[in-house]
Amino acid sequence: MDMIISDDSPSQISDTIKSSLFAKSAERVDALRPDVASTMFADDAVEEDEEEVEAETETEVEAEAETEIGDEE
Repeated sequence: MDMIISDDSPSQISDTIKSSLFAKSAERVDALRPDVASTMFADDAVEEDEEEVEAETETEVEAEAETEIGDEE
């Protein structure tokens, strides 16, 4: 507002407004970046963990079945 009152050039006023808005948006992006990153990568980690647990469970079941068959012979 001070720039408008002091009759600065419109391009300078526009540049100042753009710089101010850019700074505010950059702060918000920087503040949200860790949350978004953890959300995105946490989902991948959970899915990978679930796949590993399923694979381990299947291996254990197969091993138990082979042990039971070996005991019967």
